[in-house]
Formats: sequence, structure tokens, C-alpha cells
Amino acid sequence: MTPPAQRIFLVRHGETEWSRSGQHTGRTDIPLTEHGREQAAALGCGLPDRAFPIWSSPLSRARETCKLAGFEPARIDEDLLEWNYGVYEGRTTADIQKDIPGWSVWDSPIPEGESIEQVGERVDRVIARLLETSEDVGLFAHGHILRILAARWIGLPPVGGRLLALDTATISVLGYERKTRVVRQWNVRP
Repeated sequence: MTPPAQRIFLVRHGETEWSRSGQHTGRTDIPLTEHGREQAAALGCGLPDRAFPIWSSPLSRARETCKLAGFEPARIDEDLLEWNYGVYEGRTTADIQKDIPGWSVWDSPIPEGESIEQVGERVDRVIARLLETSEDVGLFAHGHILRILAARWIGLPPVGGRLLALDTATISVLGYERKTRVVRQWNVRP
């Protein structure tokens, strides 16, 4: 039997004011900065031809990145929304740690938001849909959700995403080595 050849292109949106400042940007629909729009346009050069399905988070920063990169229309997938940071939305880790020393999004409760396990369940649904097709697929989304998706792709628990730093306007590729799901490329600027 031939090993799977499918590739999953993970594309993190371009820069926003909050990504630049390090603020947790979950469900707040922050637009791209001018630099973020320039980054998004450059992403098209780092991706293969446009003959594969594209899925996007519904948030405008992901949809605009997709459009500027030349990949439209995209199927909107609610499971690609960024982590719901609840009461920590818009705050930086350093600011939160003034009130809660040692706080980390990866292992602390998120009041009025999602637990890391809930985010993991969402990405598991995305992965299940990806495995239903043998086609390459492009996913335009956000930093934490894509990090957790990559961790789950290679069999790690959701918290394994903490090991995978992901900059804005980068491309990562998931795929296979023989029949084993692997990370083929990570955090690459075009």
C-alpha cells in the first residue's frame, strides 16, 4: 500500500496590533496591521498552486490573510477559531502574572473561556475531517489553535503545543513519513 502523500498547510494570519504587543487575542476580531497585510500578501509565494481546498477561521484576520495570499474562497470552519481566553482576552501573560504568579495559558484555568482540553477536542474534529480526504488542505488560522492542532496531529496531548512556537505570517506543513503523521516543516516565512 502506498504511504499517504497528503500535506496540511498551516498558515498563521499576519500581524495585528495585539499579536505585536503580545496580548491574548482569541475571539476579539482584531484587523491586520498594514505590516500584517504585507506579510499576508507575501504568503502566497510560499504556498503551492491553489488547486487544493482551503479552510479558514471565521475571524477577519485569518480570512483577510487568506484573501491577500491569493486563496479565496475558503470554507469557513468554526473549529479553527482561536482559543477562547475568557477573562484574559486582551491581556499579556506578563500582566496576568502580576495578579497570578506563574500563570500560563497552557496549564492554568481560563475563567469564562475554554480549557485546553476543549480546544483539543475542537482540533481533533478538524483532524478527523482532514483524515476523511487524501487531498492537500490549507488551514488559515491562529497561533495557539494551530500549535495545538500540530501537537494532536503527531499524537501529543494538547499541551504539547507549548513546544511549537509559531510566528505571525508563517507556513508550517504537516504530513507523513511512511504512514506516521509528522511535522514536515515548521514556522517558515516565505
